[in-house]
Amino acid sequence: MRLFHVSDVHFGREDAAAVAWFEALVQAERPDAVIMTGDLTMRARRREFEAGLGWLQRLGVPVTVEVGNHDLPYFNPIDRFFRPYHRMTAIERMVERPLDLPGLAIVPLVTTARAQWRWNWSKGKVSKSALARTLGLLAEVPTDSLVFIACHHPLIEPETRASAQTHRGADALAALAEAGAHAVLTGHVHDPFDIAHVIDGNPIRMIGAGTLSERTRTTPPSFNEIRVDGGKFDVVVRAMDGKPDEVLPRERAE
Repeated sequence: MRLFHVSDVHFGREDAAAVAWFEALVQAERPDAVIMTGDLTMRARRREFEAGLGWLQRLGVPVTVEVGNHDLPYFNPIDRFFRPYHRMTAIERMVERPLDLPGLAIVPLVTTARAQWRWNWSKGKVSKSALARTLGLLAEVPTDSLVFIACHHPLIEPETRASAQTHRGADALAALAEAGAHAVLTGHVHDPFDIAHVIDGNPIRMIGAGTLSERTRTTPPSFNEIRVDGGKFDVVVRAMDGKPDEVLPRERAE
């Protein structure tokens, strides 16, 4: 089984060549599913969601989309506080859509917040209700399945140029590991990583994808291909730089 894990396309500031490159690869290689871990848009404008929807629909494979901080209204406080998701109605069928594939489940976790008790609202937050909902969905997954949690923000800070600073992220990662999740797929920091954690004896990997936007950091436009075989999985970074694809080295958390 092959999954394409893509994140932070930022329609409005998308890299047009990278977006077309990804679309062509999906149509040529037909992965089993595409997991989009947030920031589909740059400023949550309707035209950006419409462009993103058209792109996702053209892929022609099962898709699930998480909400990123850039997908919440930026300039309009009324929209942000009282109807933060109304502009994404065009893609609502894909948003936080659990995917149930043979031997594998993709379970959503919300890590965005319309407001927080800190200045930078772009950072991550896991509310008690969001975690409870995810744990409830996870409990319904057959015990012999692989479980990937999909969210926007890394739950524990990776060694990347950008930060997530996710409130209650460490607690959430521990709870997910105890409940049997095998990996958490994220975006936000625009660089790929694969970090193996062991929490109270429970192993779990935190996996981040790069970006297909103009807002690259240390990695060129890229996405992750997750290759699943016999209950095991590897993460391959596929970058639009002409270099051969490579298995992303798995770091060990200290």
